[in-house]
Amino acid sequence: MKRRAFITLLGGAAVAWPCVGVAQPAKVPTIGVLVVGSPGSETFWRMFREDLRQLGYVEGQNIRYEFRSDEGQPGRLPDLAADLVRLKVAVLVAWFTPAATAAKRATREIPIVLTSVGDPIGTGLVDSLAHPGGNVTGVATMGADLAAKCVELIREMLPSARRIGAAANASDPFSKPFVEKISLAGPAIGITVDPIMIDGAPGLDSAFAAISKDRLDAVIVQPSLGSKHPAELALQYRIPALSIFRTFVEEGGLMSYWTQEADMYRRTAAIVDKVLKGERPAEIPVEQPTRFELVINLKTARALGLTIPPTLLARADEVIE
Repeated sequence: MKRRAFITLLGGAAVAWPCVGVAQPAKVPTIGVLVVGSPGSETFWRMFREDLRQLGYVEGQNIRYEFRSDEGQPGRLPDLAADLVRLKVAVLVAWFTPAATAAKRATREIPIVLTSVGDPIGTGLVDSLAHPGGNVTGVATMGADLAAKCVELIREMLPSARRIGAAANASDPFSKPFVEKISLAGPAIGITVDPIMIDGAPGLDSAFAAISKDRLDAVIVQPSLGSKHPAELALQYRIPALSIFRTFVEEGGLMSYWTQEADMYRRTAAIVDKVLKGERPAEIPVEQPTRFELVINLKTARALGLTIPPTLLARADEVIE
C-alpha cells in the first residue's frame, strides 16, 4: 500500500473511532405526575403505572417517574407543578381538577394528560372534547353529570326527600359545574338544592353542623373535599351522604356513582403512550367513560336507620356489608 493512501485510510479511521467511544444511550423520558392528596390517588398511581407497564414501559429502563402530591394542601399545587416543569418532564399527568388547573397554568409547552377531571370544558382546561386545542388532553369523568345522577339516587332511596345540600369545595374550579348540575337536577324531581360552599377540608366540621341544624334530607359531597372525614361527619350527624367518588363509600359514605376506574386509568395510560410517541395533545380527543359503578354501603345505611329499596340494591355493582 502506498504511504499516502495508508495515511488517508488511517486518518479516516481516526475520525470514526471517537464516534464509537462517545455513543450515548437514548434518553429515557420522564413522566411527571401531579395529584390532589386523597385516598383515591394511591389507587390511581398503582393502576396507572401497571397499565403503562403493560404497554411496555418499565420503570428505570425506558421510563422514569416524578410523582408529586399536595398531601391535602391544595395551595402547594402551583409550586409542585412548577417543579415538574423545571425538570422538563416529557409529559405531565394531572389527577383531579385542581391539579390539572395548576398544571395548565404552569406550562403551555409540555403535554398535559388529564385524568379524573370532572368537566374539562366548563373549567377551561380544553376548548372542546373533540378538539382540545393547546397542550392538554386526557380522560374526563363526566363528574358534573354523575353528581346530577346522585340527585336521582336520593329520590329513589328517600322518596320523602325535599331538600338536599351540595357540599362544594370553594377552591376547586370544578365546584361551579358540580353545583350547577345538581341545582338543575333537583327541581326537575321536586327537590330543592342548597349549595354549601366550603373552604376546603378545614371547613367540613362547621359545614356539617350547619347541614344538621338545617335538617337537610341528604348531602352530595364534592370529591376534592376528601372521603374519610366527610363520611365520618355524615355518620356523626346521621345525614345520608353521597359522592361521585367510590373511595367515599369505602371510607363509610352511603353511596357513590363513579366511573369504572380500571377503564379510566387504562385509557389514560394509552393517551400518555400516544403523546410519548409524538402525537400532539391538541389532536387527541378527550375521552369520556362508558362504564360506571353504583356502590352502596349497607353497613352505613343500617347505622343511619335507612332501608335501601331492593330495586336499588339489585342495580348496585357492589354492596359493602
